[in-house]
Amino acid sequence: MRQAARILAIQTSGQGLVEITREVAGWAAGQGMTTGLLTVFCRHTSASLLIQENADPDVQRDLETWIARVAPESRDWIHQDEGPDDMPAHLRAALTGVQLSIPLIGGRLALGTWQGIYLFEHRRRPHRREVALHLLGD
Repeated sequence: MRQAARILAIQTSGQGLVEITREVAGWAAGQGMTTGLLTVFCRHTSASLLIQENADPDVQRDLETWIARVAPESRDWIHQDEGPDDMPAHLRAALTGVQLSIPLIGGRLALGTWQGIYLFEHRRRPHRREVALHLLGD
């Protein structure tokens, strides 16, 4: 049994989905393991992670529209230390989650044909986000 870890730095351009599949899958494949489990962890409380369809960009737009309706920006939130998008960003991260577990089978991530890994930026301004990768396997 072996393990490997890495921190990915991801630059966002503001609210929206950033696909990170290529970076994550490339790193996992480069570890030389055949079977295992990859944990992907977002080190922030105002961004999150998703596995979602990566073929049709309309899916991403609809997700962004839905999350904005579920946790709208408002001046009514008590927590607004960094502006009106602050508390909605925390709510959106709570709804979508900050951790993924993906099996490694045959040396590759066991993602479905149309599945991609996304960082979901919930803040309006650009951020440098960190995603921790931890692979346990052999």
